[in-house]
Amino acid sequence: MSERRDITLAIGEQDFTFTLAPQDVTKYFNAVTPNNKVAPSNNLLTTTVLPAHLDALRPLLRNPVLTMQLAGTLLDEYAPDVEVVVKKPSAVLTA
Repeated sequence: MSERRDITLAIGEQDFTFTLAPQDVTKYFNAVTPNNKVAPSNNLLTTTVLPAHLDALRPLLRNPVLTMQLAGTLLDEYAPDVEVVVKKPSAVLTA
């Protein structure tokens, strides 16, 4: 996916618009580790939100659970809508 997308999240009474590109998502996933999840989520949100919305967003990011929820929602919306099915292998008898 080489698509850059604008995604607007309504948080309370305010709308926040984020512009995501593949490199933003890749940077996020590369930064997430078992001991480091909130900081990459915070970075994803603050670097992709429209500059005009950043000051209103920062206070919301003081809550790490909300930070994780917002990043998850943003990534879910960015993901392509593709159905993936795991097929079970056929039983093959060998003689």
